Amino acid sequence: MNVLLVYAHPEPTSLNGALRDFTVQRLQAAGHNVQVSDLYAMNWKATLDADDAPERDTTKPFHASLDSKVAYAEGTQSADIAGEQEKLLWADALILQFPLWWFTMPAILKGWVDRVYAYGFAYGVGEHSDSRWGERYGEGKMKGKRAMLMVTTGGWESHYAPRGINGPIDDLLFPIQHGVLYYPGFDVLPPFLTYRVSRMDEARFTETTEALGQRLDELWSTRPIAFRQQNAGEYDIPALTLKDHVAPDLVGFAAHIR
Repeated sequence: MNVLLVYAHPEPTSLNGALRDFTVQRLQAAGHNVQVSDLYAMNWKATLDADDAPERDTTKPFHASLDSKVAYAEGTQSADIAGEQEKLLWADALILQFPLWWFTMPAILKGWVDRVYAYGFAYGVGEHSDSRWGERYGEGKMKGKRAMLMVTTGGWESHYAPRGINGPIDDLLFPIQHGVLYYPGFDVLPPFLTYRVSRMDEARFTETTEALGQRLDELWSTRPIAFRQQNAGEYDIPALTLKDHVAPDLVGFAAHIR
């Protein structure tokens, strides 16, 4: 299988760097092909702007989505965007690895999503009608591929528990797992989480890599998070709200998981 690891940490000798190296070695030892997009090493441009559509009509104001749509359709995107899109199409599985900074992904990784997820590539695809609202949330170009987050945080696991001060980790990661990954069609696996990284010693590192190794070995057998499909009959279209009989006692993120 082909695995793309998108890595967002500025220090190669960090814990994240060690986990990245372990991940690549473990997957390759199992016979998988691995590509790594090391965003800091690539000096990845994080801002989506007019330079991403170099052949756009400069007599008109820059329109982020529409200009990306034209550039993608006509093959005139900047080369770094096109290269990452090719990697995504090549991959059978995607791993996004990052430290949790201020309750979300680092800006450089958000910029990778903003720029690579062009209109017509990751969104804005498929029929929009009274019975379907595009190919998304369980459909799309990434359908049939798997994805997983590898996240480190300085906080304790209890800080991210259901009643923890930081909020439940599943809620914090929902916009990434459901929005960034499930939206274009990935089957999203439960995240691999490492807490309290400032207290990492040799024994904990061994335990962490053993657990990570098992997750990587089971990358194609782990059951994905059971997000509800948009066009499978559970949502009213085009309102895109859950039908009254679906999880009537639930609201918020939890309502969108079976």
